[in-house]
Amino acid sequence: MKDLKIDIDPKKLPKHIAIIMDGNGRWARDKGLPRSEGHRAGVEAIRGVIEACLELKIKYLTLYAFSTENWKRPKKEIDSLMSLLVFYLKRELDKLHNKNVKIRIIGEISGLPQGVQNELNKAIKKTLNNSGLFLNVALNYGGRAEIIRAVKNICKEVLENKVKIEDINEDSFRNYLYTADSPDPDLLIRPSGELRISNFLIWQIAYTEFWFSKVYWPDFEKKHLLEAIYEYQQRNRRFGGIK
Repeated sequence: MKDLKIDIDPKKLPKHIAIIMDGNGRWARDKGLPRSEGHRAGVEAIRGVIEACLELKIKYLTLYAFSTENWKRPKKEIDSLMSLLVFYLKRELDKLHNKNVKIRIIGEISGLPQGVQNELNKAIKKTLNNSGLFLNVALNYGGRAEIIRAVKNICKEVLENKVKIEDINEDSFRNYLYTADSPDPDLLIRPSGELRISNFLIWQIAYTEFWFSKVYWPDFEKKHLLEAIYEYQQRNRRFGGIK
């Protein structure tokens, strides 16, 4: 597959791409705009990445939209983010549904404003039977919190004699994670120049390939996604073994 002089091997595409959408605020600052405009521009970048994944026939896409730590931000910014999320869902839901996209939320949805919960539940229900791109949106999500949640649920089932301690292993543990229905990410992308994972999919990215870029998320385009995939295809994934 050739695009923008990047030759992608369609037989070696990652099944699951995860993206930490970062740099909205700095993008706005550099342009002398309020942070809310950066988040608005970031939403438009989401559309382009989803379109590219559909074109490439990527099966799973996970987007880090709002972390458990993001509640530390100013209330005005949080309210703006939540309003923007509702706006995006109302505007894009029918389009995503018609493109066979299945929307799933990972994170503690009950901790979000009721209006946001209502729109998310509507999106989940409407796209429930779709089977094209599986779009996981991480909202009120934290990797450590996810693991603690899984441990608590396992302990509860052990106490109820539903699970035996000796039967707990890595394969069974993954069933208690938000991403139980998704394979682990093959490729993790983080734009904006930051070189950390920020409490994102801690369990799931044990053998994920990382790709970092200095491009701010609002400027992230299809060509950047193709660059990440191309570099991913050049790597030798051994999973602890030898090839």
